[in-house]
Amino acid sequence: MIVAENPKPSTDEFRALMSRVDILLNEEASANPSFFSSKSGLALEPAIRDVAVECAKHTKFEGSINLVSGASFPDIVAAKYYGIEVKSTQQNHWTSIGSSILESTRIPDVERIYLTFGKLGDPIQFMSRPYEECLSGIAVTHYPRYQIDMNLKPGESIFHKMGIPYDTLRKMDNPVEPVASYYRSKLREGESLWWSGGATEAVEASVPATVRLWTSLSPEEKDYYEACSYVYFPECIMSSSSKKYNRATLWLATQCGIINSNVRDSFSAGGQVRMQTSDGIVVTMPRIFKNIQTHIIEIKDALFNTEPGKLNDFWREPINNNRMRQWIGLVAKEALTPNDRNVAESVLTRVFTENGLH
Repeated sequence: MIVAENPKPSTDEFRALMSRVDILLNEEASANPSFFSSKSGLALEPAIRDVAVECAKHTKFEGSINLVSGASFPDIVAAKYYGIEVKSTQQNHWTSIGSSILESTRIPDVERIYLTFGKLGDPIQFMSRPYEECLSGIAVTHYPRYQIDMNLKPGESIFHKMGIPYDTLRKMDNPVEPVASYYRSKLREGESLWWSGGATEAVEASVPATVRLWTSLSPEEKDYYEACSYVYFPECIMSSSSKKYNRATLWLATQCGIINSNVRDSFSAGGQVRMQTSDGIVVTMPRIFKNIQTHIIEIKDALFNTEPGKLNDFWREPINNNRMRQWIGLVAKEALTPNDRNVAESVLTRVFTENGLH
């Protein structure tokens, strides 16, 4: 912990410091991207601290910036009163799951916090904003946590939506209750709040704060989740097992907050269709292959934009350099006969090729 000898710097001075931090971080990321691409989580915090120390030279913050050990919030303290919370993603987007709304580990003297976010997918970039200005909503893991959106527009934070200022909510004895009350007020037909205002424990994976029925989803949402299910759980497509949809059903419920009591009908709809192999031969295929062709854009997005570690967990094998070919192989290996496997691979290859994917 730091003890600042200098008079407390102003909020404007801290804002100026963070602006310099962003500039230097982005310059270093451009000059040496491999240094940052290899770091995530805790490993990124010392690098941010070092940049902040450099930017603080010849300012009131000089000598007052330190990385706080342990699980304290925020990660870095500046002049005792200010803090920097570090978050990152390996993907090419500006969203993530943030810290607990309970803030039980918050350092008492820190009143103003900036969130420094590292987007470590190519191109590597950094952005810093006042903490409360980039918190878009609430998700539930072990306990309710903020959702981060670094591109959130002014007036669209979760605090604006609830009508409760950040500093008011964080100082409440039970901040979960007003959050639960807000989400209850937004429920629509087919939705329910699966966690209560007194809950501080939930499930291991991050899920939305509300639960929805599949029938309440928009057509676009159904297309998206159907495509993701095909990609993440290849057994859904050709397996003859009665349990072929079990993993997809659990994923929808526990990580997407969606209850689908009849996944089989939603995804395959039964029947057969005529399709062409990569050699132009017309064959009869289960209708689910036509669904794949219809949702090829969504499937492409899920296949190529999902974090490798996450895809590894779903596929239960290391991810190689040709995800398309690897996924096609996983689908085909569920077929009953070698001929069926070959036909499935050929049909899927043609579907991807016709859409400019190789």
